[in-house]
Amino acid sequence: MDAQSDAKQSDVKKEERPLGSRAPQFIKARRPLHMSWQVGVFLVGLLIVVTGVILLPLPGPGWLIIFGGMAVWATEFVWAQIVMRWTKGKLADGTGYLKRRRAERAARKGMSTP
Repeated sequence: MDAQSDAKQSDVKKEERPLGSRAPQFIKARRPLHMSWQVGVFLVGLLIVVTGVILLPLPGPGWLIIFGGMAVWATEFVWAQIVMRWTKGKLADGTGYLKRRRAERAARKGMSTP
């Protein structure tokens, strides 16, 4: 990696929220209610992810739906938050790569034209 991407990653890490549950405080304060909340979040996320997996072979936004389910899980579970941070980082790296390639191609095209 170059220094510029390292600086971008350090800026992103500074802005990230701490890992952990995003449940409202009154739910976190009561253990049985928090466990019920986590089960509900898990089931909703599972339903969304399974729907995305079913849609993968069909035309449509299968991967987008799977990432949506992961985002639902990331509201409550640390492991999903870590996966989402990793995914966002890889997506940012890929987007930066494509932008650099486009700029290089435009520069070459501009230089070859008289």
